[in-house]
Amino acid sequence: MSQADCGTPPIAPTPIHARLALLAGDWTGTTTVWFEPGVVGDVSPVAGSIRSVLGGRFVVWDYAGSLGGKALAGMLTLGWHVDRRRYETSWIDSFHNGSAIMSCVGAADDSAISVLGHYGPEGGEWGWRTALEFADTADTLIIRAWNIAPGEPEALALESRLQRS
Repeated sequence: MSQADCGTPPIAPTPIHARLALLAGDWTGTTTVWFEPGVVGDVSPVAGSIRSVLGGRFVVWDYAGSLGGKALAGMLTLGWHVDRRRYETSWIDSFHNGSAIMSCVGAADDSAISVLGHYGPEGGEWGWRTALEFADTADTLIIRAWNIAPGEPEALALESRLQRS
């Protein structure tokens, strides 16, 4: 059965769903990682694809790269919750999240899609803010993430600069 046959009625398209559709495509680039503020911990290639799913309700970013010479892979599902008027994501990967699914939410913003989630043990959770934005053109996508230690200001942790293939 295909997605089109799943019996789910289409949603009324919104300008934000149209914005999500612009992300679709194959992407390659470089990811820079910081484990402490201002100190680059790793720079490595990353590649993946963003596809629209379930009648345009969501986009899914499947990617693969490496960190410290070890392979990693992940998936980010991103959608716009029409009723709550917010972005919602789920993020899984083979490095950052362990066996957890990180859920994030964020309000509409003119320049970037920005969401905030939390990870770590209960009572000692850290924040993780992710932003997706086009750079100069719709063929250059920048994904940035900031770590937020309890009681500390956010610190840039990851930046992927991607070019549409």
